[in-house]
Amino acid sequence: MTRQELFAQIRLKQSFLCIGIDPEPSKLPPHLLEYKNPVLEFNRAIIEATADLCVAYKPNLAFFEALGPVGWQILADTMSHIPADIFTIADAKRGDIGNTSRLYAKAFFEQFHFDAVTVAPYMGEDSVVPFLDFPGKWVVLLALTSNAGSRDFQFTPQEDGRPLYEKVLRKAQNWGTSDNLMFVVGATHPEQFAAIRASAPHHFLLVPGVGAQGGDLSAISAHGMNKECGLLVNSSRGVLYAGRGRDFAEKAREAALALQQEMAALLNKNLATG
Repeated sequence: MTRQELFAQIRLKQSFLCIGIDPEPSKLPPHLLEYKNPVLEFNRAIIEATADLCVAYKPNLAFFEALGPVGWQILADTMSHIPADIFTIADAKRGDIGNTSRLYAKAFFEQFHFDAVTVAPYMGEDSVVPFLDFPGKWVVLLALTSNAGSRDFQFTPQEDGRPLYEKVLRKAQNWGTSDNLMFVVGATHPEQFAAIRASAPHHFLLVPGVGAQGGDLSAISAHGMNKECGLLVNSSRGVLYAGRGRDFAEKAREAALALQQEMAALLNKNLATG
């Protein structure tokens, strides 16, 4: 999916919602155990209930890999249920060099047909560029993550006094463009968004941490939006596990709808002031 196509979906749906698909067997509604494949049935129902409210889905690979070989088939089958006009992100956080990175990219882009994959920048340019060699595909580069441990390294001051995450933002823009490179910026750091947007004015920011982790959607939007929106805000647990009964899909839709309606208001406000 191109940048223009993604913007078109944001305008059409009045949403910049990304839903993380993190299926934990222990958290599935008990009645799904009646199905031959409870995880796939859960994923399918969530997608059908929310596809008109979000512009992206982000399957977290760990939740599929933990299921063994069958997990990879569930991932492939889950992807087949996602409409073609929705952006898909493999939340894989891969980070290796050369041919290994190229093969990771081939797996996610050519075998599973994802639009994007999350990549760790620690090993530098030659660990990222192989993913950028696939036309029409995206790298979502970890810049400032939402976890508490992000302060262990990501805020380390560099020679110019700027934190390490800002160096990642600036350096990586030499490798890709705003048409194939996004940055992960955690919602739990809203005070950093103005500086981050100044460092990367045109790139999409994928923002995890809204909902269960306490991120503030209004604060993020106020400082993180650019004139075209430029945000994909992710919610996983807050949507997936909004309900545990037979109406779990309806509850997931209600949670997604609440986010979408808030996003629509923020988009209109941004348009009016931009």
